[in-house]
Amino acid sequence: TMTMNLNCSILLLLLAPLLSARVAAYTSPKKSEHGHRHHRRAVRPTTTLIASSSQLDDGDGNIFGDNNNDGTISDQTQGHSSRRRALSQLATIFSAGVFTSSSFPSGHRALAADTTAAAAAASASTELENVYFGAGCFWHVQHEMIAAERSILQRKDNELTSLTGYAGGTNGKDRGTDKEGRVCYHNFLSVADYGQLGHGEVVGISIPSNTVGQFAEEYFKLFGSKGERADPMDKGGEYRSLLGLPGGRNHPMFHQVEIAASNHGMTLVDGKGNDPDTLGKRMVYVMDSKVFPFYQAEVYHQYHNDFLTPAYGKEYNNLVNAALNDGRIKITGCPDRV
Repeated sequence: TMTMNLNCSILLLLLAPLLSARVAAYTSPKKSEHGHRHHRRAVRPTTTLIASSSQLDDGDGNIFGDNNNDGTISDQTQGHSSRRRALSQLATIFSAGVFTSSSFPSGHRALAADTTAAAAAASASTELENVYFGAGCFWHVQHEMIAAERSILQRKDNELTSLTGYAGGTNGKDRGTDKEGRVCYHNFLSVADYGQLGHGEVVGISIPSNTVGQFAEEYFKLFGSKGERADPMDKGGEYRSLLGLPGGRNHPMFHQVEIAASNHGMTLVDGKGNDPDTLGKRMVYVMDSKVFPFYQAEVYHQYHNDFLTPAYGKEYNNLVNAALNDGRIKITGCPDRV
């Protein structure tokens, strides 16, 4: 008890200037030169004063303050240095072990645990993960997914991740490859033919988890008002419609995929592997990409023109060279131009 009282006294002594500065900030908010409050303003507390991570550090090392765009700190941050020293001293005390989890009531420990879990969930939502989409020939789908990368994520040419490939098969002796781990396009050598292995043509892409719904919306637009892929003349399981997410239906953003499918009158069905064609059924197979992974297609299938539309242009076609040089495209071991 004596240690607890000492801990609390030290804590209150150090936080006194900090709390008084925050109260002053709430009662007299600073406006920007445009007459609006700064974007990273503190939320008015109800019963407890809690600072968000953006208030603690705005990414440039500025604690409890907003930076002006000219690199200077606004007058909202008066007393900034003293608050930083107070926090630094407080951090030293914590790191020295003066405060432990047993020093706080159980309710406060639960709040800390909830905050940690929320932060972890927020971080996970922006982590990149690999997904894939298939709707007939993969040349056209790659072009449209690249357009989505540019519009949704503002990616530049050297940041694009959409690649043609194969997924959804298990016919290679209970796996989706030949004994050397390859999946290849039809070839005269009959090496690891993707059709014989039960795969469909897809486009793999690496995106933040929280954008899955946006990319799903762009994907379902490919089916048009009739709910059909752009090349119905291509028939067979190799051209079936399918999408792959880590966990399949258990993906945390799958509800957003369901909404996008419903918006376009499409039905989602669990894929089992080696699935038949979806032509004329307004249907898309949902695959767990951990069970049915993506296999990149050959170099000559990347950034390829789609024969159903005008050529995409040399600038688009030549993106393959940069992607091959910087390692975004891998050599597959299949018959190829390289």
